[in-house]
Amino acid sequence: MAALGAVFLFSSCSGTTDYQVVKPRTIVCTDGEVDDYDSFIRLLLYANEMSIEAIVYSASQWHWAGDGNGTPLLPENRADKGGMNPPQFDAPKESHRWIGTQWIPDLIDAYGEVWPNLVKHDASYPSAEHLKSLIKVGNIRVEGDMSAPTEGSEAVKAIMLDDKPGPVYFQAWGGTNTFARALLSIEEEYRDSQEWDAIYKKVCDKMVLYIIQDQDGTYMNYVAQNWPGIKTIYNANQFISFAYLWKPTVPEPWHQYLKGEWFRENIVNEHGPLTAKYLGAGIHYPFDDPEDHYGDPELVRRTPGADFNDFISEGDSPSFFFLFDFWGLRSLDHPEWGSIGGRFNEVKPGFWEDPQTRGGFRPFGPQPEPDGHTLDREAGDFNPFTSRVDMMYPQTRWVEVLQNDFAARADWCVTPYEEANHAPSVKVNNLGISAKPGEKVSIKANASDPDGDRVEISFWQYREAGTSDALLEISQDGTFSIPADVASGTSLHIIVQATDSGTPSLTRYQRVIVTVL
Repeated sequence: MAALGAVFLFSSCSGTTDYQVVKPRTIVCTDGEVDDYDSFIRLLLYANEMSIEAIVYSASQWHWAGDGNGTPLLPENRADKGGMNPPQFDAPKESHRWIGTQWIPDLIDAYGEVWPNLVKHDASYPSAEHLKSLIKVGNIRVEGDMSAPTEGSEAVKAIMLDDKPGPVYFQAWGGTNTFARALLSIEEEYRDSQEWDAIYKKVCDKMVLYIIQDQDGTYMNYVAQNWPGIKTIYNANQFISFAYLWKPTVPEPWHQYLKGEWFRENIVNEHGPLTAKYLGAGIHYPFDDPEDHYGDPELVRRTPGADFNDFISEGDSPSFFFLFDFWGLRSLDHPEWGSIGGRFNEVKPGFWEDPQTRGGFRPFGPQPEPDGHTLDREAGDFNPFTSRVDMMYPQTRWVEVLQNDFAARADWCVTPYEEANHAPSVKVNNLGISAKPGEKVSIKANASDPDGDRVEISFWQYREAGTSDALLEISQDGTFSIPADVASGTSLHIIVQATDSGTPSLTRYQRVIVTVL
């Protein structure tokens, strides 16, 4: 196991274990697609939960700015889509679907209007002025461009080399070329010096790269080749359950949380100027992009599966969902454990990727595993709605919880503290338990709620996160027995879930890991 870097602390109080989260450092890098726009709105409502170090414009195969002189350009490090790139990608052009660099300041301005109310709910929300100071223009000239340093790449480089405690999570919403350029600048400066080995180790120990699909060729062509020690999480398909093709992947009973009616009631209408800009639910893309079917209501009507009035996409949001360890799932050091940001298999030291199907990659949909007790960690999580192992379910299993939390944050934009809902907290007697086969285990948990709401505690086994195939029978009070045939040295993961009775209801967790002796 390649550790990503500890970002949490444990303390003991009155016989219970308290999970204290240290806010993770992160860099947000975006190419400005439709889903980036909506992801950025949600990210702003969670800006109190992370330390945002830089917000960087970058290029991708889908969006790039050109050189500003009208020069026809072709991609320099092209994403490999197996021959599936549209024909227009092969023709030189001056720019490709670039929407400029004003959209982020505009959204932050809207955030600034609701910030005075947000800080009533959490005083650690950063000011709009601070967030604007973090905006940098990276390598936007063309897909895969890393030919020269930019303001954005130099900012990333400075963070890579600073002496602040890490790790630092780089969210690649578009291509990785600005990240790659920062690394190349470090290599050019230090490669032939006596400091190189120490610098290489420092950067690799600090940086964690979270890639949402591979949107240019710079990771494969440069980063993986020259910086193999950088820890990487590659989300090639789980993000789809929160993106344009969500309908085939999200269980039907949870579609209600992604329908236009839900968004209009809980997010868009009467929640202030920031969430009023959220695309979908009848709000169209405010930029001139003739190739974007989600920006034109008429084109949306002609796009199979698309509905302009429902959720469109937040395909990049899982990259910061992954950082949300305040939920209590303790997965930042262990992407294979699964959490709000999905579950990833470590296929080689320091490189995690999505569960894959047998026989190769499949874009979306449940996998045919009719036996409800079948366990296949490599293929995905068991989906109780279909009774199959589903490669998307590690992400989709959190849709209801994520959307309710989003709705509560939207309320925070306009309501006083006493009129909004806030999440409960849950504590357990021990986050790590050792037990022998046949032994009875009892997890003691208690919860509290800042609003005085009733909190329901429940227990469930995250079977795919453990290393034992045993299926536990957990009673309502958190008691279960270790099966007699469980192998020594294996682990079982029990999730303690606390859900309040507020509106919308909010949930937090603790993860208890049982190691079999």
